Amino acid sequence: MSRFYLLLWLRWLTRLTLCSLALASVFSLLVTVFIYVNQGTQSLNAEVWLALFEIFKFWFVVLWSLTLLIALFRSLKYVFNSCANGYELILLSCKSKSEYISPVGYGDLIKVWRKWLTLMIWLVGAQMIVALIFTALFTAYDAIFDWFNIYVLYVFVLLAGYFSFTFLSARCKLVKVRKC
Repeated sequence: MSRFYLLLWLRWLTRLTLCSLALASVFSLLVTVFIYVNQGTQSLNAEVWLALFEIFKFWFVVLWSLTLLIALFRSLKYVFNSCANGYELILLSCKSKSEYISPVGYGDLIKVWRKWLTLMIWLVGAQMIVALIFTALFTAYDAIFDWFNIYVLYVFVLLAGYFSFTFLSARCKLVKVRKC
């Protein structure tokens, strides 16, 4: 069973990473091009390229925070009804608890996604508390959150994702694990 959760998590992690990075890159590129065109499309030299790259980097970090939420919602759809190591997560119908939804659509995920996101928030919060205790006891940082950025938060989200899948069927009555 633990191999099932590991394979499910690795598949989810790959989809989440690729989707969030691709969306953030596309949106950052669009913002960068918009700013470049809005400023009068100067001739491209090394200085302009460097400035455009800095604009892209700035907007990438900002937009990655937003696209991560979009990717979290989109990636949950692909967790269901995919067999891994002889097991699969299924989403039960609200009307009849004995029949499951196949294929799972985005509209079917709303209730489950809210519970799953709440679970993820609690798990990331618990990781933050452990990280703060570890930082205070074993490192020489002056401020409490010197080490915290979007990249550390992303690692916390990825780790919380693994544990959330193991808790999801117990936490949400519409989600069950079955043999496939």
